[in-house]
Amino acid sequence: MNQSVRRRLGALFGTPFGVAVLACLALAGWALWTGGALDGPAARQVRASSVYVAPGVELDRAAAERVIGNRRLVVLLLAPGADLRQGCRQVERAADGTVVLVMSRDSDGYDTYGCALLPGRDDENFGRAAVAEMTVSRGVDTFAGRPLEALKVVTVNYDLLVRAGTVPDGARTISPSLPRFLLAAAAIVAVVAGASVLYAGGRRAGRLADARRHRRDENADARSALGAAAAVLAQQIIDLDQRYARARRQAYVSDGEEAFGRKYLALTSDYAALLDRVAAVDADDDEAVRGLVERVDTLSRRASTITGQPARNGGRRKDARSGGAPPSGG
Repeated sequence: MNQSVRRRLGALFGTPFGVAVLACLALAGWALWTGGALDGPAARQVRASSVYVAPGVELDRAAAERVIGNRRLVVLLLAPGADLRQGCRQVERAADGTVVLVMSRDSDGYDTYGCALLPGRDDENFGRAAVAEMTVSRGVDTFAGRPLEALKVVTVNYDLLVRAGTVPDGARTISPSLPRFLLAAAAIVAVVAGASVLYAGGRRAGRLADARRHRRDENADARSALGAAAAVLAQQIIDLDQRYARARRQAYVSDGEEAFGRKYLALTSDYAALLDRVAAVDADDDEAVRGLVERVDTLSRRASTITGQPARNGGRRKDARSGGAPPSGG
């Protein structure tokens, strides 16, 4: 491992997050180890049952479990020629606290190997464990062809050991290991936390969606108001255009009509610039749309003012070179 990798690992695991990751990894490894993730088939079976039957061996396992009941007794029935001592080692952790008898069919009986996994078996209870291992299999060869009857003999021997005080009395309890409780608690916490996060996220998403809808509605209202105001202004300009056209056809233009023409041309120029801004405005820019609505309203008021302006008397010839005269009665 080079120096840069060591520095990176040190920077990671030297932080509280890195320590938490290490703790989670340690807990996961402990859960896998004590939960039986590395167990063989026999150990996995006896964690929740009192009988293990190897493949190819004929025995009604359900009936055998009923015979043993809730005694602290575990029986492994292996194939002929199997290593019985190894079978006992395989279930040492899974069947801790019980008397284990490993059996396999022989030519005229059974090969047996007992291991009493009792508390203190290597210290103060060493003698009791040895007696239990030698006694529990006594008499099974009589029922060589009937393994279920042989199990009944084993249970009788076990009960005698209990009455003699060699084996502690009491029922075998099969309960989940502490890591499984921790994993179950973690699952519950994860479900509650996940539901809370989803609830909070859903409410937030709902509020955001409602705010966006409200903004869209406001933008739609502003665009509708802009379109209506622009239509009114366009009609006003059309009406003014007719008056401007009539004024241009007259030989003499009054002072009022001349002022009207200047104001009309300024209005149409501003209207043309406004149309360019309306075409370029972002429909989602509510502030810009509202500003255009106000601009259209201002031009509309100017158009109303121009429309109501009276034509004053007096004036001048529209074109001095035309040689025309004002019409009679003008």
